[in-house]
Amino acid sequence: MPQKNNKPKLHMIGNAHLDPVWLWPWQEGFQETKATFRSALDRMKECDDFLFTSSSAASYEWVENNDPAMFQEIKERIAEGRWQIVGGWWIQPDCNLPSGESFVRQGLYGQRYFKEKFGVTAKVGYNVDSFGHFGMMPQILKKSGMDYYVMMRPMPNEKGLPGRLFQWESDDGSRVLTFRILFEYCTWGKDLEKHVRRCATELKAPFDELMCFYGVGNHGGGPTKENLESIRRMQNDPDLPELVFSQPNQFFEEVEGRELPFPVVHDDLQHHASGCYAAHSGVKQWNRKSENLMIAAEKYSSVAQWTTGQPYPVDFGRAWKNILFNQFHDILAGTSIESAYEDARNEYGEAMAIASRGLNYAVQSLSWNIGIEQEEGMKPFVVFNPHSWQSRVNVEVEVGGLKEEHVLVDEEGRAIPFQRVQPVATSNGRYRVSFLADLPPLGYRVYKMTLNPAATKPSATAIKANDYSMENERFRLEFDPKTGWISSLFDKKVNTEVLRGDGAKPVVIEDKTDTWSHNVFHFNNVIGAFTATSVKLVEHGPVKSVIRVTSEYGRSRLVQDFTMYRELDQIDVKAVVDWREQFKMLKLVFPVNLIFTRQSYEQPFGYIEREHNGEEEPGQTWVDYSGIVREGGTVYGLSLMNDSKYSYSIHNKELALTVLRSPIYAHHDPLVPDPDGHYSFIDQGIQHLNYSLFPHEGGWETAGTVKRAAELNQRPTVIIETYHEGELPQTDSFLSIDQDNIIMSALKQAEDNDDLILRCYETSKIATKAVIRLPKWNRTIEADFGPCEIKTFRIPKNLGLTVTETNLLEW
Repeated sequence: MPQKNNKPKLHMIGNAHLDPVWLWPWQEGFQETKATFRSALDRMKECDDFLFTSSSAASYEWVENNDPAMFQEIKERIAEGRWQIVGGWWIQPDCNLPSGESFVRQGLYGQRYFKEKFGVTAKVGYNVDSFGHFGMMPQILKKSGMDYYVMMRPMPNEKGLPGRLFQWESDDGSRVLTFRILFEYCTWGKDLEKHVRRCATELKAPFDELMCFYGVGNHGGGPTKENLESIRRMQNDPDLPELVFSQPNQFFEEVEGRELPFPVVHDDLQHHASGCYAAHSGVKQWNRKSENLMIAAEKYSSVAQWTTGQPYPVDFGRAWKNILFNQFHDILAGTSIESAYEDARNEYGEAMAIASRGLNYAVQSLSWNIGIEQEEGMKPFVVFNPHSWQSRVNVEVEVGGLKEEHVLVDEEGRAIPFQRVQPVATSNGRYRVSFLADLPPLGYRVYKMTLNPAATKPSATAIKANDYSMENERFRLEFDPKTGWISSLFDKKVNTEVLRGDGAKPVVIEDKTDTWSHNVFHFNNVIGAFTATSVKLVEHGPVKSVIRVTSEYGRSRLVQDFTMYRELDQIDVKAVVDWREQFKMLKLVFPVNLIFTRQSYEQPFGYIEREHNGEEEPGQTWVDYSGIVREGGTVYGLSLMNDSKYSYSIHNKELALTVLRSPIYAHHDPLVPDPDGHYSFIDQGIQHLNYSLFPHEGGWETAGTVKRAAELNQRPTVIIETYHEGELPQTDSFLSIDQDNIIMSALKQAEDNDDLILRCYETSKIATKAVIRLPKWNRTIEADFGPCEIKTFRIPKNLGLTVTETNLLEW
């Protein structure tokens, strides 16, 4: 159905893209926010038909706290419909790297702020400068009250799409009508004719109605007087499309009413700035740690509030806002100036301090109410599991006064194998012990170091190990003593070699690209590799053995501790790199010995399968390479999991984890660095990484990869206790789910009362009926999950009220 006057139409969207941090610190972004908002308000006074569009609740909170009078003006303009709120999120974040729960909180805090302050919520999702968009976002947008989406990157040269307007669909079937901005989201010239004419070339029937964004941006500014004058002049030009001052809500409502044949896109939207997935290891590690610490703190603060009456922390919202702000696309992507990361470190640090205090109050409250008997020489400690499944994990705890006669037992007096490992404290009689703990779902268990003569040490023996190999009942792991690389990882059960070449090979790649790696999709110019200076068995006992590989490249040093357990079928690796290189990249490479392969990457609240074409790809806590064992035809795979990295590549059956990049801070093409200039380079110095190799029979979906990765990222919390009376038993569970593919994402206090909010999601694209039990409160929730569906439940504290399903905003 054409326009009524048969003339194409451009909706002129006045906006001011404002990076609160980029080539400037947040304090400058703060000031520029006020200046930009003041300019927009002034244009409204001068022009009765001028309309303005703006996003990001964080910007409004700044103005509210620093200029209440201007905040009141904005409030009035929003009420009259001339100033439109879009986005609905706390900030315009990177849209690949935050966790699923972080994206939920962007909407939770953003939309609730807009509703509270202005009486409106955003209908249009809005991330115009983010460097790519993960494929599950449509579901999150829909369940946060937004039916539409505006983005720009990737641009047409980076990803072909069937049009500027399309229905973007996620794996659960949710769809949002999405618009890819024409050319750019801001304008630099005073006269807009050139920009309007090029936008007009995109008007093609039946899609003869599109948006044209204008206004000075990046460092703010917004529409100028000259911009508005040029639009008025062009409105009288018969050779141009109809130009109307408009807003995204109006545009989407109009085009939806025309019943146009919108194509459907079921995919993530990549790639732009592939180097961002690995740039600045520090900010990415702070982000992952703070997300996981906050989520764990919320879980146990919720449990403690309902169990012992421990008050739920009032500052969790502040912590989340710190995390969300620093997920801004030029901060988390690693593309801001160096000093910006001092601020990010401090704000992430504040979030982690708040989370740590809240978690400690919660678990200490619970453990203090556990009945623990008095026994001379006994050292009890309580281990808390943050996950909704029975978890068997390695636990390390540091205690004082440990004697050779001490035996580790569980709450029923059964002896547990343990071994002494190197303590963190190197004096005053502190000891560190390692053991495998069997922990109940979202619960705890008491373990005790006892001198009771009735407790006898178990007869567990160590695995086979020497300086160059380790072998348990399932795997044999061998190292080349000259290089330090894995020469063999053999699965004895399946009778197959997992790797087809050197594994855990630290490959150095030349990388002279800018901080974003603009227009670069492959990093494959290998110029060397770390090689060993030492390969040595450093721990050996009934729980685990550890081979330490120390290697060097140039002036850089890498230490990797490879751990094999007697009773676990995964290889854990603790890596410390002291990086002294510039314009180079470090990858850990694992050539996988499989055919007919498929490659799966975790994305927020789901996963995506991608080609093994060598492109740098974003991923969350795990990536999996599965296929068929060449001899025997067994379905098999290798999952690679980590606690702080987001960048991967797969090429020629080589799975690679990108550990770091070292470009110049905030170096943007086409600037060519001065060969005689002095620059500050990213990722110099000491960095830490934990990763795990998990070879498995069958696909990752049934092997348990999602749970193993979660256990690596959210570790148990251990409280050293003493004897005391208490009403709580020595082991307990507060929540469990009967289906392995349904994962608890969050358990938190509701925003508006003492109810609990429980969020779960389906991991494997399988429709599933699940039963969720909260036995302490006699609650059972039966729920049907669609493939990759997110469900949020409100659990009233009043047991007389029923559990209800709610949206991501808790409305």
